[in-house]
Amino acid sequence: MIGAITLLFLGVPLVGNAFAQTPVAPVPTADTGDTAFMLISAALVLLMTPGLAFFYGGFVRSRNVLNTLMMSFVLMAIVGVTWILWGYSLAFAPGLPFIGGLQWLGLNGVGLEISDYLKGSNPAEVVSYAGTIPHQAFMIYQAMFAIITPALISGAIVERMSFRAYSLFVLLWSTFVYAPLAHMVWAKGGFLGLYGGLGALDFAGGTVVHISSGVSALVAAIVLGPRKTHPDRLSPPHNVPFILLGAALLWFGWFGFNAGSALSVASGTSGNLVTNVATTAFVATNAAAAAAALMWLILEAVLRGKPTAVGAATGAVAGLVGITPAAGFVTPLSAILIGLITAFVCFYAISFKHKLEIDDALDTYPVHGFGGTVGAILTAIFATTQVNGAGKDGVLRGNFGELGVQLAAIAVAYAIAGVGTWIILKIIDATVGLRVKEEAELQGLDINEHGEEGYNSEFGDRPTQ
Repeated sequence: MIGAITLLFLGVPLVGNAFAQTPVAPVPTADTGDTAFMLISAALVLLMTPGLAFFYGGFVRSRNVLNTLMMSFVLMAIVGVTWILWGYSLAFAPGLPFIGGLQWLGLNGVGLEISDYLKGSNPAEVVSYAGTIPHQAFMIYQAMFAIITPALISGAIVERMSFRAYSLFVLLWSTFVYAPLAHMVWAKGGFLGLYGGLGALDFAGGTVVHISSGVSALVAAIVLGPRKTHPDRLSPPHNVPFILLGAALLWFGWFGFNAGSALSVASGTSGNLVTNVATTAFVATNAAAAAAALMWLILEAVLRGKPTAVGAATGAVAGLVGITPAAGFVTPLSAILIGLITAFVCFYAISFKHKLEIDDALDTYPVHGFGGTVGAILTAIFATTQVNGAGKDGVLRGNFGELGVQLAAIAVAYAIAGVGTWIILKIIDATVGLRVKEEAELQGLDINEHGEEGYNSEFGDRPTQ
């Protein structure tokens, strides 16, 4: 009897299987390696914003260090919220060639799916931005780019813009300048990009991040006007170790910025060649930064007699800017050349800026705007499909037309960033005002804008009479 009951229970599942329906195909799941890689890359890009804060904070006078740091830190709060509410939808949802739709407001429909969320719009073959990671992982990675880009602009307007006006500016700028540019270059159906657009090459943000922020910084510096102490009473950097710390954090975070833009760690093929775009971008990033820092030190030693720590930091950042649009499309040797060339032209761009007496306080346009422009042009020269089959060959590979496409993308970025920034600043100036009062500027923005100070030597520790 026990044996019969045992056979009965063992046999029921077998009988059930005989009458079962055809098994349903398993739901595709995210690749754990790619997902981990992208989440770590997102964290690295977020780290760049505090890195930028220290980099900029070291340059200003000590009475303005907290205000300068806050100009970067506040972006993590403002854009960290607005990107979820509307920024991501405007930048990446399928819509018009110049702006995304509204269907993803508040991340509606943006979940853990890995594919098919772009179906129903042209080009039809593009059904996701990253087919091995959750949609939200791609979203949060792009959020980090949206956070740091307007923070770059702060370098041109430190020590004189009110914090309230600045906060309102970055809110409007990230919505009406950054989101459209990101859509045009990186989104499906964007006017300039590889997903059905003109085919401009911008691997990690030469136009979207650096040209847009650099041009906007130049316009902001002109509209805002110079500091009261410019150019007669300019102070040297108050904390060079801060500058080196910030540059090191930027260099470290840039690996997530560029290598992460591959959106996968998997290898692929281009013709008969094996490719791994994440590795290529990582190597190119380090090569360009190292070459640029070396070039800057050589220029300082030859032309000014002594290589400086500030020069090494600035050169490294210039090289990182120059390689950003090209990182996933060029060889390591090309990356070295891009770093050398970008550092060389940025070095002289800073000198030329001083002759124009434009108070771009921390050289944002010469390094990011001009460096990003040079990098975008050099991308069209050195790009090769032997490195990335999803990209395009450049001038050295016989594709002379790509240079025209890059120049068109640069022109569009200049126009949108320049005009958009000017309009936003004029609106803010007519409503809440842009600048702090002259007395507050001379006394320092830390105590006047935030009621606190970075160091207790200027106000709190003054001896009483």
